[in-house]
Amino acid sequence: MTTANALYAFATVLSWVGWISGVTALWILFKMIFDGKAADTSRGFRSLAISSLLAGGCLLVTALIPMHESAKEGHGFRVPIVWFVMPFSAWLATCSVAMALYRVVQGLLGLNAEDRLERLKAAGIWVVVAVAFVGLYRHDPTNKIDILTGGLWLVPQTLAAIVFLAGAGMAAMVIAGRATKTRGYARTIVTQAALLAGSVIFGLPFAFLVITSFKEDRDMSSPNGIVWVPRVQDTVPYFDKKKPVYEGTYAGQTVQGTPIATNPDGTIKIDISKPMAIRGTTFSAQISSLKVVPVQIPIVSGVADGVPFEGKVIEEMDDGHRRISFLRPPSLAGKEQVFAPADVQPVRHIGLRWENYSDALNFLPPETDSGLVYLKNTLILVVMSVLGTILSSSIVAYAFSRMRFPGRDPLFAVLLSTMMLPAAVTLLPQFLIFRYLGWIDTLYPLWVPAFFASAFNVFLLRQFFKGIPMELEDAAKIDGCSYAKTFWSVMLPQIKPALAVIAVWTFMGAWNNFMGPLIYVNSPENMPLSYALQLFQGDRGGEPGLMMAFATMCILPVLAVFFFAQRYFIEGVTLSGLGGR
Repeated sequence: MTTANALYAFATVLSWVGWISGVTALWILFKMIFDGKAADTSRGFRSLAISSLLAGGCLLVTALIPMHESAKEGHGFRVPIVWFVMPFSAWLATCSVAMALYRVVQGLLGLNAEDRLERLKAAGIWVVVAVAFVGLYRHDPTNKIDILTGGLWLVPQTLAAIVFLAGAGMAAMVIAGRATKTRGYARTIVTQAALLAGSVIFGLPFAFLVITSFKEDRDMSSPNGIVWVPRVQDTVPYFDKKKPVYEGTYAGQTVQGTPIATNPDGTIKIDISKPMAIRGTTFSAQISSLKVVPVQIPIVSGVADGVPFEGKVIEEMDDGHRRISFLRPPSLAGKEQVFAPADVQPVRHIGLRWENYSDALNFLPPETDSGLVYLKNTLILVVMSVLGTILSSSIVAYAFSRMRFPGRDPLFAVLLSTMMLPAAVTLLPQFLIFRYLGWIDTLYPLWVPAFFASAFNVFLLRQFFKGIPMELEDAAKIDGCSYAKTFWSVMLPQIKPALAVIAVWTFMGAWNNFMGPLIYVNSPENMPLSYALQLFQGDRGGEPGLMMAFATMCILPVLAVFFFAQRYFIEGVTLSGLGGR
């Protein structure tokens, strides 16, 4: 152990004691500010003064000690770190000395003479223990102590963030400590802060989904981690004279493509490039019916003959080289030069690549009308499933709860027992029934069963019906209402919360249903969004931007429903008993 290392270790320990004392002084200050009782006692001022003096003294002494050589390398604020490599007996002696010093400090801060005396006695005992361990250390054959020195450099921004978070954390802890002494404001603040932090953490996957849907391919993976701020390539419109891009009409939709041949009758054969779903298809058209449109070409930057430049890529060569037409500086504007890919860099700016959404829709089959067919099928399933579930379940539940007929209770027990049947058991019989009816590759198998009630929903609504006073139904009968009129006008309005819960959960189940369309649907024109999303993933899974864009469009309606009906989601967890899981 060299003298320099020992001096560095001493300075490091002093600096840490100083910083800890400073944090303690800040804690005491917060307690005095937010706790009125602490400000009325002299103990708080005395503790604050001692902690501040200890912090200032330790940090001042540390500043006067010459720096270690390793502390001269780097930039910013350096947090010194030291570690002692020594035998177990030396560690015990060190801990005993630390406890003795701690008791001495407690004695100095004691409330009265008796309290200070007790703390000083405890400090004396720890001193005796430390002396005993020092003696054990001196007789240890491996009584060698080495000091490992180092440090952690912090830039000013990181240091400021740490100080701010530490101060905010201590303030929150002090306020939370007063929650039982106040009217609950502190507890409410802490609870809301915890909920906000939880929502941020659990919202990160959704934020990643949305941000990724606006990224370019080059930002999907980065050596610096996840790219949270998307950038887009700067482009300019360009009319390519060698390969002009024509826009025309094919099969009733607007397409773009490049000419590949001239037919004997004077028409031009066009190779379609957009929309993506029919890319590679060719068609012939008169040149008069076509329109030349510009293409967006990227802007790059580099150095040409020692001069920085920006230019547009007017040609992508077969060997990977690029022909650049200079835009800036003015001395090079209009000139052209060929560069290797490594010699130029893309010019980008912070922004969103909205083209991911249009490109994702362009990859869908033409018969789906840019995904509108998927949306229409999903809406049909959702509306019919919700309507059928609410009507059938409420009617059956009303009958089991209010009407008396032979075998009512055994039939209800049989209904509840069907909940124990796994879906895989009834899958094949249902498929055979729907095949016999000729409903395969239609939407009927996905929404017609909703009109035959659900055991769980019937049980839930039955319990609600049973909680309605019989006097309401008796009054309706006196007024001349039939069972149907009583059910519709009197009973249903009383269970609106339960109906809303069932509607929301049925909506979620119908919107996310994937297994049903996978079994019964074959053609694209009958697919809902959940099935289309899986097919899109299999087709374009290698392009995360398009995949995330399509997924975002699929969940936006569900997200809107959640925000408008989140109260019923919470009620559903409470009413269904799932909250205790």
